[in-house]
Amino acid sequence: MSDSKLLLTLSGLNVHYGRLHVLKGVSLHVNEGEVVALLGANGAGKTTTLRAICGLLRPAAGAISFAGQKIAGVATDKLVRMGITQVPEGRQIFGPLSVHDNLLLGAYTRLRARDRGVEEDLQRIYDLFPILNDFRARRGGSLSGGQQQMLAMGRALMARPRLLLLDEPCLGLAPLVAKQIMETITRLREEGTTILVVEQNARAALKVADRGYVMETGKVVLEGSADELLRNRDVRRAYLGKDYEEV
Repeated sequence: MSDSKLLLTLSGLNVHYGRLHVLKGVSLHVNEGEVVALLGANGAGKTTTLRAICGLLRPAAGAISFAGQKIAGVATDKLVRMGITQVPEGRQIFGPLSVHDNLLLGAYTRLRARDRGVEEDLQRIYDLFPILNDFRARRGGSLSGGQQQMLAMGRALMARPRLLLLDEPCLGLAPLVAKQIMETITRLREEGTTILVVEQNARAALKVADRGYVMETGKVVLEGSADELLRNRDVRRAYLGKDYEEV
């Protein structure tokens, strides 16, 4: 695998919350055009890893590189302009605003630069999530949880990211809706979007991912292709349940 394909690299990342040592030497990489799953139980450090990538937390040690540039400590708004966007856990849409205005806010930096491709991308989002087109005038806060997740993903995509970070995209969603979200991730991968997805549902994540990392207590303890992790006995026992133990 050539270095020219590397888009994101974390090397020996350490992050603290006060005296609490949360990330302990985390190293991983994401290549252009692939979906990478970051797996682990609550408290493993997955969300903290995303927050560090997005500039919301400053690492105590280690390096983060994006497209060949060191980005640890770079302001979040600059990272968005560089091509990193995140769909946070809990979606965090703007409830009083319409679906359409929520999407336009995702293109805020592009609108300031008078990017003429915004309208074209709006139509792309409405094609990707037809329900948003039907509800474009509705307040974001009136949508169901699944619809809000689609809106949050659409808003992030309006920034035309080179790297899309998804934090628990299926959390709290009905199984059918969660399946639709994962199908959307597959479609985005087919279109060439690079994705790092944090997900507790290891089975669902590994079905759409190329590779994966498993975190425990702030450390990466396993990594491999999606197929390798699905076959790994420890992963099956810890994250896939007894029905998958002997697969």
